[in-house]
Amino acid sequence: MSGNSFGRLFTVTTFGESHGPALGAIIDGCPPGLGLDESDLERDVARRRSGTSHHTSQRKEADQVRILSGVFEGKTTGAPIGLVVENTDARSRDYEKLKDRFRPGHADYTYQQKYGFRDYRGGGRSSARETVMRVAAGAIARKYLAERLGVRIHGYLAELGPLTLEPVNPESAYDNPFFCPDPARVPELEAYMWKLREAGDSVGARVTVIAHGVPPGLGEPVFDRLDADLAHAMMSINAVKGVEIGAGFAVIGHTGSEHRDELTPEGFTANHAGGILGGISSGQDITVSMALKPTSSIQVPGRTIDLEGRPVEVVTTGRHDPCVGLRATPIAEAMLALVLLDHYLRHRAQNADVRSPTPVIPPGRPGW
Repeated sequence: MSGNSFGRLFTVTTFGESHGPALGAIIDGCPPGLGLDESDLERDVARRRSGTSHHTSQRKEADQVRILSGVFEGKTTGAPIGLVVENTDARSRDYEKLKDRFRPGHADYTYQQKYGFRDYRGGGRSSARETVMRVAAGAIARKYLAERLGVRIHGYLAELGPLTLEPVNPESAYDNPFFCPDPARVPELEAYMWKLREAGDSVGARVTVIAHGVPPGLGEPVFDRLDADLAHAMMSINAVKGVEIGAGFAVIGHTGSEHRDELTPEGFTANHAGGILGGISSGQDITVSMALKPTSSIQVPGRTIDLEGRPVEVVTTGRHDPCVGLRATPIAEAMLALVLLDHYLRHRAQNADVRSPTPVIPPGRPGW
């Protein structure tokens, strides 16, 4: 199986399956001298962890990340950083009745057709369990960006099914299990999720992530555009079916005079572009939103076929997220950090000596 590596200069390769003994990652290209220990990874990994509320999968993994290499006396050495997380609470028996039939809307059928064989235990490599290693790797990138460039990354749940949430207090998103940026709406989300769970169904979500303090100049103007790489990164996350940069699809209704982000000596007047112009960062907030589909692992009976192509019914039991979007915020933050650090290192390699006569103007309005 190919396609398990991400990035050009800051490269992340992950391995492992949902119900295997462990998951792991190799991070290559991390600059030396960054202070790093396992506690630096714990916060982000813990925020992604299942079993932390009634509204996520009740699989209770410790998700204890071990650093195996690339760190000496508390600092990165420049050598590959090896990370591993052991699986301690997998219940493969929950999937026995699914080994000969395909869950509709899941990767079961396509894996079978591509490889002729599949790990049916929790989806194997297609499981969102794999993303724990992305979050751990992203924590390293996030720390470097914060300490060396002052870049700050945060995210929140913007929509849950029919409910739209405004970022009234984005910092409060880390204080509740929904990553809700409006504390007053949390009881409403609780009530909605309980009704959904009683029905045995699932729902989609929208997550927004923002990076503050990104310097202008990151990204390339043609194939390796910053926004193209961000779209690639976000679409690589399980269940993501749509990605928007800045105003996204809302630009369809904009006029040119309304949409353009005018420049003044005091800063940009708007940020419909989401901090990226011509594939290159402008110094404004990088704003990315993604749409996640409802999980296909639900208790509502559905039609499918078995390995021989015969019609059968399927019901998924076990421990599953009724809304995968509830745990997607730290994953999206991690992917944003990985892309930004990779592009920063690429920019530094070619353009470290560039001195532009044009002053860097203030970013202006946050978000869009």
